[in-house]
Amino acid sequence: MFDITLSVTILLCHPEPNMRLRNSSMDGPDGSQLFEDTSGAGARPQAGYSRDQQAEGFAGQSILSDPMSNLAMAYGSSLASQGREMVDKNLDRFIPISKLKYYFAVDTVYVSKKLGLLVFPYMHQNWEVSYQQDTPVAPRFDVNAPDLYIPAMGFITYVLVAGLALGTQNRFSPELLGVQASSALVWLIIEVLAVLLSLYLVTVNTDLTTIDLLAFSGYKYVGMIVGLVAGLLFGRPAYYLSLLWCCAAIFVFTIRTLRLKLLSEAAAEGKLVRGARNQLRMYLTMSIAAAQPIFMYWLTYHLIR
Repeated sequence: MFDITLSVTILLCHPEPNMRLRNSSMDGPDGSQLFEDTSGAGARPQAGYSRDQQAEGFAGQSILSDPMSNLAMAYGSSLASQGREMVDKNLDRFIPISKLKYYFAVDTVYVSKKLGLLVFPYMHQNWEVSYQQDTPVAPRFDVNAPDLYIPAMGFITYVLVAGLALGTQNRFSPELLGVQASSALVWLIIEVLAVLLSLYLVTVNTDLTTIDLLAFSGYKYVGMIVGLVAGLLFGRPAYYLSLLWCCAAIFVFTIRTLRLKLLSEAAAEGKLVRGARNQLRMYLTMSIAAAQPIFMYWLTYHLIR
């Protein structure tokens, strides 16, 4: 009886060895857990379900938002294309951008021949512009065709030479050079507008365009540059001599070029011009040609001292 009581007392007072044995039976030899603890397994499906719901919400929002963004992009691109077409249409009405490529279709051979023709036009025989299927050929294939490359480069070179002339006289300033360039441009515009008004008043049916008149009016910058360079290198007498030569050359060039455009076919062939309308055309042609030397002297005389 005493032994049984002692055993029960020992078991009640020291329960830890049995519990350790029970816990150690669940551990492996390396201390890892042999059985997975599934006490928290019920909470994981809820977290996964919430993530699936969130992903489905984002997918639904993207599905709803993509058609709106695509519609907005399509509407914006259509507005941009309509605006571009409207600008091109209205701009082409005043400045034919598509035709400007023709006037800049030049090469080195054409430029050299054209410059020689502007300085010495007396030996040139054929002044007619060549056509191919009712359209004039590009300037690089015909020296008689008008271009805008030489007038544009001539204007820029004239402004640079004018700045050089002002610098040699200690009168250079950006403001004065700007005035020189703007005055030359304004006089060019006035000249073209005056010719257009004259053609309208005389009622001349011609294929001359505004760009053609701009090209023919811009060829005088070549003679102006020659006169200024001669004056800077050799003094005022060389300026007058070279400018006189270039004025005569541009007068002959303009007469022989525009007479095929403004005069009648009989006058272009060298026959006697008859009729009041043909007389007006002849006077208009000579007036345009005579205006070139006047502008050449007016825009250069004050630069040589």
